[in-house]
Amino acid sequence: MSLTVADAMDYKGSPADKSKTGGWVPATLILGIEIVERLSTMGIAVNLVTYLGGAMHLASSNSANIVTDFMGTSFLLCLLGGFLADSFLGRYKTIALFALIQTLGTGMLTVATSLPQLRPSPCHRHDVNCQPANGFQMGILYLALYLIALGTGGLKSSVSGFGTDQFDEKDDKEKAQMAYFFNRFFFFISLGTLTAVTVLVYIQDEVGRIWAYGVCSVSMFIAIIIFLLGTKRYRYKKSAGSPIVHIFQVIVAAIRKRKMDLPYDAAMLYESTSTPEAMTIQHTQEFRILDKAAIVTEGDFEEHASCSAPNPWKLSSVTRVEEVKMMARLLPIWATTIIFWTTYAQMITFSVEQASTMERTIGNFQIPAGSLTVFFVAAILITLALYDRIIMPLWKKWKGKPGN
Repeated sequence: MSLTVADAMDYKGSPADKSKTGGWVPATLILGIEIVERLSTMGIAVNLVTYLGGAMHLASSNSANIVTDFMGTSFLLCLLGGFLADSFLGRYKTIALFALIQTLGTGMLTVATSLPQLRPSPCHRHDVNCQPANGFQMGILYLALYLIALGTGGLKSSVSGFGTDQFDEKDDKEKAQMAYFFNRFFFFISLGTLTAVTVLVYIQDEVGRIWAYGVCSVSMFIAIIIFLLGTKRYRYKKSAGSPIVHIFQVIVAAIRKRKMDLPYDAAMLYESTSTPEAMTIQHTQEFRILDKAAIVTEGDFEEHASCSAPNPWKLSSVTRVEEVKMMARLLPIWATTIIFWTTYAQMITFSVEQASTMERTIGNFQIPAGSLTVFFVAAILITLALYDRIIMPLWKKWKGKPGN
């Protein structure tokens, strides 16, 4: 059995030694930074609408738009983070960089909520003479929020991937550990969200936002230090380029050759000889229009110093085409989440505002309005537990193999 991981390196660039790199300890350090990211982002997002309405005197619709724009931007910026990680920085540097950006954003938000000059004079927002925040005050708030969104996007795009990089798929024992890690990943970040919508929201309402946002900043800074301490233990994988670029290359190549006829034998389509046999993907009959990207024509290859190589915008391998087909097959599954996120957007905006008008007192304790989203988070945790402990064992017993 090999003592090194074939497709991974250590921090010096040498083949990664299994006994000195990877495994549960580095994966846990990586998971820790994602838990803190969830604590910060969700702790801010679920209670932001009350700050915008109560302290910045904005209308309910404007407050809701700002929150949904903030969350939507956070997810869209995952594309930027993934592109930078896959094409230039690598996952390790991307996580470190964007974690620092998020720390800067939460620090700025702490300052923005603590200085009276950065919010309008106190008043009831329904009063005729109540003035909403001016352009400068909103500008500082926007800058802080979108720095947090940028940090969140960069982190989310790389954390899970870098965590799974710490396990060797070719080793049966480590492959099982990787599956265990990935199954627990969402569970633990949901615990971070649960802490955010309970403890952190309570601190915001009862102690002060400056303290709550300060906790976010300090927690992320500590998480970064802990993450960096694991530098010598991590396994680093060489980037294969951005999947987004690869998808566009296949589409462009297929469009260029859209008028050409496909060969009668799929074996005549191009497959890179540099791709290891174990990593090649067999041709399938679906989405055959994309197969045209693998038709070899004159001018598809470019001459280099010692050899010729295909122009990826003109010719794609069958394996690359099949990867794009896999993405296409996932689109209907992704589409099912549209309704979910539409409902979720209402839950962290108008539902929180509605909760703020309700009687929420139990004895001498008042439940924060933002904490009512705890039912959503609790449902996720319960569902994950049922899936892991009941559904998956039953599936394995029925099919004889683990499910996905």
